[in-house]
Amino acid sequence: MDELTTTQGIVALAAAALALTAFLWAAVLAVKLRRLRSNQRAVLGPDGERDLVEQATGLEAAFVQLRDWVEETARRTEQRMGSAEDRIDGCVAHSSLVRYDAYGDMSGRQSSSLALLDARRSGIVVSSILHRDQARVYVKQVHEGESDLELSPEELEAIETAMGAPAGA
Repeated sequence: MDELTTTQGIVALAAAALALTAFLWAAVLAVKLRRLRSNQRAVLGPDGERDLVEQATGLEAAFVQLRDWVEETARRTEQRMGSAEDRIDGCVAHSSLVRYDAYGDMSGRQSSSLALLDARRSGIVVSSILHRDQARVYVKQVHEGESDLELSPEELEAIETAMGAPAGA
């Protein structure tokens, strides 16, 4: 009789297939175990001297320290931005020049008023009044669009034109 068709042959073939399956399964598990140990060494150190609780505690402490650093940096940045914004608001942001003939003598609009204002409508108005034989310069301080001294219509026009213009114009 044929040796493969006997009961002993069939059992031998089944045992060989089972052994091969077990060998392949063992090889797959060995590869997975090697990867797991490699990952474990990355987390716990090369000798496994730390446990997972110690590792998690260390990570938590590091994250708390990082969060505190980020919050402190954000706070300092916010302070610096506030300081810079205050300085920028105090810079000349609006300007306007109005030219006119102060005496109506057809001198070619040689007089002028220059408004230099910050974002709060504060600054100065400089007026130069020119005549054939003389020139006068007036400087008036402006605080929030108002002056302690009376402003001429041309100076008021310079302030209004400056504030109507986009910043930096």
